[in-house]
Amino acid sequence: MSNRAPLRAQECRPLGNPSELPVLAKKGDVVLGGLFSLHDTVLENALSFTSPPAPAQCSGFNFRTFRWMQTMIFAIEEINKNPNLLPNITLGYQIYDSCSTPVQALRTALAVMGGQSGENSGGTQCRGTVPVVIGDGGSTLSLVVARFLGVFHVPQVSYFSSCACLSNKVEFPAFLRTMPSDFFQVDALAQLVKHFGWTWVGVVAGDDAYGRGGAQIFAEEVKKLGACVALHEIIPKNHDNTQMARIVERIQKSGTRVVLLFAVEQDAGALLREALRQNLTGIQWLASEAWITAAVLSSPQFHSILKGSMGFAIRRADIAGLKPFLLRLNPSFDSQDPFIQMFWENLFSCSLHHGDDVDSTDKPPCSGSEELVSTKNIYADVTQLRISYNVYKAVYTMTYALEAMATCEPGKGLLHEGACPNMSTIQPWQLLEYLKQVEFTNDFGEEMKFDENGDPVAMYDLINWQLTADGEVAYVTVGKFDETTRDKLEIDEEAILWRGNTKDIPLSVCSESCPPGTRKANKPNFPVCCFDCILCAAGEISNQTDAIECEQCLPEFWSNAKRDTCVPKQVEFLSYSDTMGITLAVVALVGFCCTLTVILIFACNRNTPIVKANNSELSFLILVSLGLCFLCALPFIGEPTPWTCMLRHTAFGITFSLCISCILSKTVVVLMAFRATLPGSMVMKWFGPFQQRAMISAGVAVQVVICGVWLAVAPPTPRRLLSRESRRIILLCDEGSALAFSLMLSYIGLLASLSLLLAFLARKLPGSFNEAKLITFSMVIFFAVWAAFVPAYVTSPGKYTTATEVFAILASSYGLMICLFFPKCYIILLKPEKNTRKHMMSKTT
Repeated sequence: MSNRAPLRAQECRPLGNPSELPVLAKKGDVVLGGLFSLHDTVLENALSFTSPPAPAQCSGFNFRTFRWMQTMIFAIEEINKNPNLLPNITLGYQIYDSCSTPVQALRTALAVMGGQSGENSGGTQCRGTVPVVIGDGGSTLSLVVARFLGVFHVPQVSYFSSCACLSNKVEFPAFLRTMPSDFFQVDALAQLVKHFGWTWVGVVAGDDAYGRGGAQIFAEEVKKLGACVALHEIIPKNHDNTQMARIVERIQKSGTRVVLLFAVEQDAGALLREALRQNLTGIQWLASEAWITAAVLSSPQFHSILKGSMGFAIRRADIAGLKPFLLRLNPSFDSQDPFIQMFWENLFSCSLHHGDDVDSTDKPPCSGSEELVSTKNIYADVTQLRISYNVYKAVYTMTYALEAMATCEPGKGLLHEGACPNMSTIQPWQLLEYLKQVEFTNDFGEEMKFDENGDPVAMYDLINWQLTADGEVAYVTVGKFDETTRDKLEIDEEAILWRGNTKDIPLSVCSESCPPGTRKANKPNFPVCCFDCILCAAGEISNQTDAIECEQCLPEFWSNAKRDTCVPKQVEFLSYSDTMGITLAVVALVGFCCTLTVILIFACNRNTPIVKANNSELSFLILVSLGLCFLCALPFIGEPTPWTCMLRHTAFGITFSLCISCILSKTVVVLMAFRATLPGSMVMKWFGPFQQRAMISAGVAVQVVICGVWLAVAPPTPRRLLSRESRRIILLCDEGSALAFSLMLSYIGLLASLSLLLAFLARKLPGSFNEAKLITFSMVIFFAVWAAFVPAYVTSPGKYTTATEVFAILASSYGLMICLFFPKCYIILLKPEKNTRKHMMSKTT
C-alpha cells in the first residue's frame, strides 16, 4: 500500500504576480484585452536563483504603438457613446505592454487570462474575465500568444501580425486579424517585380517569423515568375556590426539594383544605418508594409538612400475625431495611467518624478503644462492612419460580433442546434464562432469579414517615397493592389519618382536581355537569370526579346543578317545575269563563231587539195554538228523551264552523236582508203558517200530513239532544291530518268570509243592522208574532259552542277575543233605552198 498522500485538487491560480505588469484598465460589461508593444526591447535582470527575479525593465518607448493603443481606447469609447451599437452593454478594456519580446508577450497573455476562479469551479478550472484579445503587433509575438490563447479558444484579433503561418487554423484555431496575410503582400511585391521587368532581386529579411516567412514566400513567388534572387540575407536581432557590414557588402557585390527589405522598422533601420556608413548608393529599395510608412525612417539622414523607395501599405483612413482625442492626454488628469507617464517623459525629455529616489536621471522636471499641440511627433500624426485603422476595425469587428450575439433569436443562433449565447456569461469560444461569421461595411465603405483562415480581404496601396520642396518625405500613392479584382495590380507609372528623383525605371538584371535574333544560353553553375546571348544559327530566327529557342524558317525562307526575320531565299540557277553565265555564253558563241569561220574558210577553199583530201562533205557535216554542239550549251543557261529542260539533254545528246558519228565515219573512210591502195582491194566501193551517210544516219538514229523514249516516259523537268541548311533555292533540271541519262551518255561514249580505237589503228599511215593522229588526239581530249566531268558533276553544288556540264560540252567541242580543223586552217591561211597536189602526193611514198 502506497505511503504517499492522495493528490489534492490543484487550485487554479496565475503564475507569478500579475500586478507586476503595468496595465491600463477600465471596467465594463465586456472587457476587451489589448496587447501593444509600447517598448522596443526588454532588459532582463540577472538571475541569482536565490530569490525571485525582479520585474523586467522595458526600454525604447514607441510613440507609434502608443497611438495604436489610444486608437483602441478611442474606438471603445466611441462605441459606448453610440446608442445604436450594444445599447445595454458597456465595453471595458485591459491593455498591457508586451515590450516587443515573446517572453513578455506571453506574460501579458497570462495576465489577461489570469482572472478569478469561477464560483462553481471548485478551484479546479480557470476562467478569465476577458473573452477576447486585440493584439499583438508583431507576428513573432502573436505566434506565442496565439498558441496559448488557442488552447482555451479565446479569440485573438491581431492588427499588425501578417505572417502567413498564422493562417494555419490547425495550429492557431482562435487567431483572426484585420491585417492581410503576408502571402498577399508578397504576391503584390512579386507582381511589382514582374511588372517592371526586374529579374535580379536581392532579399534581406528580419530574423523573426515575419521576416523569414515573408522573404521565403517572396523568393518562391519570384522564381515562379522567372526572376532570380541575387542574395538572401537575414538581419540578426542583436544587430551585430560585423554581420550588418557583411550584408551590405553582399548587396554591393551581388550586382543587383533592387533589394526587398522585408523587416520591421527597427531591423530595417539598423541595416540602413550600415548602408549609410558604407555609402551604399544606387539601390532601389522595396519596402515591406512594416516600414514603408514608418516615420522613424523618414528622417533626413536616410533621404540620400531611401528617396524613391517603394512598397505596399495597408489601406489608410481618416478617422474623424481621433486627433483631438490623442491630444487630450495629460499626466495631471490621468495619474492612474501607467503608460502616459512614460509617454510624457519620453516625449518632452523630462521627469515626472524629479527629486524622487526612483529617478536617478538628470532630466529636468515635467511641469505637466506641456502642450501636445506644440510638438511634432509621429504620435499625433494622423495623415497615415493604417495600423491605427486596423486597430479601429478590430474593435468594431468585436462589437459587431457581440451585437450579433445580443440580437440572436432562439433557433437561429450559431451555437449547437441554433442556440443563442447567454450574454451575462459570455464564453470565449462562443464569441469566436460569431467572430468567424461577422460581416459588415464600416463608415469608410470597406467590407469587413474573415475568410476560412481568419484573414481579411487583402487590399494595399502602392506607396512611393518622394521628397517635397521643403525636404520632407511624402508618402505618395502611385497604385494599388486588390486581390479581389481580375488584374489585381494597378500602377500609375507617371506618378513614380525612382531613386535619385528620376523618372527612369531602374534596371536590375544579372544579364542584359537578349535582343531579337539571339537566344538565351544558360551559364553553367549560375541561376537561370544569368545567361549569354547566342546568335541564332543560319536559317533560324528569334523575333522576340529573351527567346529561349530559335525558330527554324520554312523551307522557302532564310534568316536575314540580324536573324530576326525570315526572308525569301535567293533563287539560284545559272543565269545570264551573273558572271559565270555570261562567260559561258560568250565562250559558246565564240566557239560557234569560230565554227562559222572555219566553214567559211573551207567553203572558200573547197577546191584546194587539202580540203578535197579530207573528204569535204564529212568535214562540213562535222563543222555543222560542232556549231550545233556550241549552241546546245545555251539552253543550259537561264531559268529552267519544262521546254528548256527537255531541250538541254536531248539537243546535247543528238548533236554530239551526230558529231562523233561523222568522226567515226571519217575515221573508217581514212582507214579504208589506205586499205584500198593495196593491189586487188575492192573495199572503197562499200564506203562510198551513200554508205557514209547511212552510217551517220544510223548512228544518230539510235540516239534519237533513246531521247524519244526518254521524253515520252520520264522527261526532264524543272526542280527546286529546298535545303534547310542552304540560304538558296536551287533551280535545276531533274533528269527524270537516271537510266535514260546514263544510256545517252554511254552511247556517246561508245561512238567515241570506236572512233578512238580505229584512229589508233590508223595512226601510222602516211602523213598527208593521215587524219588518224588528229582524230586520236581529239578523242583523247574528249575522253579526258568527260572522265573529269562525271565526278565534278556529282560533287558540284547548285548552279555549279549545270556550269560543270556546260564547261564539259564547250571543252570537248573546242577540243574537237582545235584538233581536227585548226592544223588545216593553218596550212590554208599561213602555208599555202603546202596546199598543193604535188606536196600532198610527195608524202605518199
